[in-house]
Amino acid sequence: MSGTAGTDRRAEHEPTFAGTPPFPEAARTALANEQLRANLGRATATIRTKRAAVVAERADWESLRLAGAAIKDEVLRDLPALLEQLERAVTDAGGIVHWARDATEANAIVAGIVREHDATEVVKVKSMATQEIELNEALRQEGIDVWETDLAEMIVQLGHDLPSHILVPAIHRNRTEIRDIFREEMWRVGRPAPDGLSDDPSDLAEAARLHLREKFLRARVAVSGANFAVAETGTIVVLESEGNGRMCLTLPEILITVMGIEKLVPTWRDLEVFLQLLPRSSTAERMNPYTSIWTGVTPGDGPREFHLILLDNGRTDVLSDTTGRQALRCIRCSACLNVCPVYERTGGQAYGSVYPGPIGAILTPQLRGIAKHPVDKQTASLPYASSLCGACFDVCPVRIDIPEVLVHLRGQVVRHSEATHRLPTAEAVGMRAAAWTLRTPRRLGLAERAAGLGGRLFGRGGRLRRMPGPGPVGAWFRSRDLKAPARESFRAWWRRTDGGRGGD
Repeated sequence: MSGTAGTDRRAEHEPTFAGTPPFPEAARTALANEQLRANLGRATATIRTKRAAVVAERADWESLRLAGAAIKDEVLRDLPALLEQLERAVTDAGGIVHWARDATEANAIVAGIVREHDATEVVKVKSMATQEIELNEALRQEGIDVWETDLAEMIVQLGHDLPSHILVPAIHRNRTEIRDIFREEMWRVGRPAPDGLSDDPSDLAEAARLHLREKFLRARVAVSGANFAVAETGTIVVLESEGNGRMCLTLPEILITVMGIEKLVPTWRDLEVFLQLLPRSSTAERMNPYTSIWTGVTPGDGPREFHLILLDNGRTDVLSDTTGRQALRCIRCSACLNVCPVYERTGGQAYGSVYPGPIGAILTPQLRGIAKHPVDKQTASLPYASSLCGACFDVCPVRIDIPEVLVHLRGQVVRHSEATHRLPTAEAVGMRAAAWTLRTPRRLGLAERAAGLGGRLFGRGGRLRRMPGPGPVGAWFRSRDLKAPARESFRAWWRRTDGGRGGD
């Protein structure tokens, strides 16, 4: 296929999460998509069942979790010194280290390296960091074609879609939809899908392999993320399941790695813990199929030039929050997504970020910043995208207490809202009314009498159903009921019966 296809596609903008409505609105739309819910239900149930089985094989699983959390906390405590140690080690091994404060700087560095080598296209290893900074679109604006090589990422890219999962970005697609995408889109950007392509998984994988082969062999520049970096040696580690990443990391002449500054481990010994935690938590495997490890450049073997971009993009702000910083322990395993009842029913796109699910609900608001004026309603809605059931904490391999951080961020949202709104919100009014009522026994007694009267007026069968009225109270009761308050409060009964001794 000629290069004109790539040129034509550069005129098209890839979809972004910009403009995603607040989570409740986006979730309502997702819930109406029955095919989406069916796809998600099957996939998450399968993944979490397999994960539970391989985790149960390890009698020391909880000890591994504690070790992983402790190592990550050590990294966050000593981050400046470890980053400088990593920079020295990478430089000594022949690599080039760049520092990027935000997405704009990181994208400019990548584009500059590509232009410096007169390249017009890059192949990419699956990377959350590059999605976070929207690298693909930034390079396209510079006239550089970007090809995703991870199978699920390629499906998302060919389908002009958005990812909906950390580990399996195309989890919301079934194999028939994938076949149709391959048939309709592959020919536009390279080798077309085989005639008569079926939706059999092996046929789809073969079509992807043939399509990608020419890109691997042609590209001079590759871009990757990093799962881990060992500070003491300057070693970068990428874990994947398909082998496509290995092709990107070894064939091109130039390799650029974009890494969040929190992805460090201090020593090789620390890496051992995560190579046990991550495969079981993410793909439900005892050992990762492809673990690529490299240190700088080696003459005659692999890329001739290696660039490491250390990305901040809000991470130091997260680090300053003693409660919220535990989100930076995350190793992107996606276990929390697969057990979350909210994610299973809404999918990842409703979160409006490349980080969906429970971890996205605490990481995205901190990276973007909640305390902004004007308030970003979509960002502020994310800490409420949870039932606080705690399943996410139970499966997290590095023991991030996601419910704790969610409640902490909700408090920030409320305080910021109160500070920036001239008129108090309905929630604030309700909380102030509750505080006033509970301040004295007399007020509480009056409220209990009123509640008992309300139960007699609106209760049916001992439940309050469909309470009338607009606003949050009426909205709450449109989909819920509540046990009706007792007609007589405990305090009134106590007085009437002389403390339970009979009275009158």
